[in-house]
Amino acid sequence: MNRIDSRTDEQLRPVSFELGIAPYAGGSVLVTVGNTRVICGVTVEENVPRWMKEQGVTGGWLTAEYSMLPYSTQTRKPRDIAKGRIDGRSIEIQRLIGRSLRAVVDLEKLGPRTIWVDCDVLQADGGTRTAAITGASLALAIACRKLVREKKIDASPVRKLIAAISAGVLEGQVILDLNYEEDKLVAVDFNLVATEDGEFVEVQASGE
Repeated sequence: MNRIDSRTDEQLRPVSFELGIAPYAGGSVLVTVGNTRVICGVTVEENVPRWMKEQGVTGGWLTAEYSMLPYSTQTRKPRDIAKGRIDGRSIEIQRLIGRSLRAVVDLEKLGPRTIWVDCDVLQADGGTRTAAITGASLALAIACRKLVREKKIDASPVRKLIAAISAGVLEGQVILDLNYEEDKLVAVDFNLVATEDGEFVEVQASGE
């Protein structure tokens, strides 16, 4: 099958990472996957959510937020604050990011702290959630190493790095790393999250 950008079925788009893109964050990464670009920043707060205190839950917490900047798509995407609500897709994606990262973090080692992971899409050409997960994992590892250097924790709570990729079925063929035009055409699409040693963390699948 001839793909839109001439890749083979299993060929990924070029991937790059720029570290330290946001100096005030504990860890930050600009991840580029083809024409998709996402900034992932991690900040640490020295407290935990109220529900943890009320329920007597020990350790720390990690949560994620995801947004697409208005100019990240070919037609302007209104900001959530202008609409007065977060759209359902963004809620789904930020929950996916948070779940995926918590699966590889020992929250007890974090102590009574909250890690905020913010993923902002600068340019969207398919695979924004998978790029966000991959970049966020790296930014999180950097932020936790900083906590160790500052002697706030004894060891990094990050057990493993994770990465994510999309896949889809187009014209009866399975293809990897869908760009936007391919994502519109596939009959079935998947989002796969796995650890650095190949253990699956999350699998999402949908069909039309």
